[in-house]
Amino acid sequence: MVLEELILHYYLKVFSLLIVTLLITFFLYTFYVLNKDLDISERLIIIKKGEKIENFLSQNINDLSKIESIILNSYFKASNILLNKFIHFGEFNVESNVSAINLLDIISNPSNIINRITIVEGWTNKQLKFELSKYFKNIKNVPYEDIIADTYFFEKNSNFETFMENLITTKSKYMNNFKDNIVYKKFTENEIMIIGSIIEKEGLGTEDKKKISSVILNRLNKNMKLQIDATVIYAITKGQYNLNRKLLFKDLKIDHPFNTYIYKGLPPKPISYVGKETLDIIFENYKTDFLFYFFNNSLNRHIFSKTYSEHKKKLNEYRNKK
Repeated sequence: MVLEELILHYYLKVFSLLIVTLLITFFLYTFYVLNKDLDISERLIIIKKGEKIENFLSQNINDLSKIESIILNSYFKASNILLNKFIHFGEFNVESNVSAINLLDIISNPSNIINRITIVEGWTNKQLKFELSKYFKNIKNVPYEDIIADTYFFEKNSNFETFMENLITTKSKYMNNFKDNIVYKKFTENEIMIIGSIIEKEGLGTEDKKKISSVILNRLNKNMKLQIDATVIYAITKGQYNLNRKLLFKDLKIDHPFNTYIYKGLPPKPISYVGKETLDIIFENYKTDFLFYFFNNSLNRHIFSKTYSEHKKKLNEYRNKK
């Protein structure tokens, strides 16, 4: 009886050691499988909405053995339950030497593919809509006063609402930097955007924009009509700027709230999107004594004057040379 107990005890000990050995071997092998470089079919992985882990593994990882497939499948599902790591659908860029652990980190986060969109200063609503339609569905009109024209980066599968929140937040943060600026204290944020939009449509470069900005501010300070051609073109074309002809003298007389030849002060709203560089110019509050300017086609630049008589003289000289 004692001998039988010893034999039983021996076999139990051997069995226990075997189980422990198997468990250690399994955990070491699992660690190896999870950390070894996977043979990824494509650097760009596409996960469809609702796709199962099993299908994802078979479609994107080559040369997986049955046991490796079971281990990876179990690991992904356990991570889902225990670590709340959900698989995102979309497109993901994956390095060729990625491990299963790294792969899960990549696909359990939003798409790591970043898109870039540049909103050009002076663009119209139509131009922005066309650009946005390349990246988003169900886009809405974006008012000129809501955003700043700039280059923005966003995740490939971002929706339009998330993208817009980022743009609005960016503008708000930018404007907060100038709360104590003298221009901000004199004009509302919307008025600053209106001034900026006029400069975008009239100015040709940084120095030109600085002078035009000073003319606009000088005229507003003197309660003079702005008499800006861009606002008339906006009124005639309903904001599309496709006039396809020269502006005529009779155009300057149309009764429209955006016609700054008829109405004093700023137009009711911005006439284009405004960039940071132009807003920086406005807040710089660049000073000149200029009140008038016109565009010289021969020189391809604006000619500025301090008085109407000086302006008229320069304009006549230009017209006589044509």
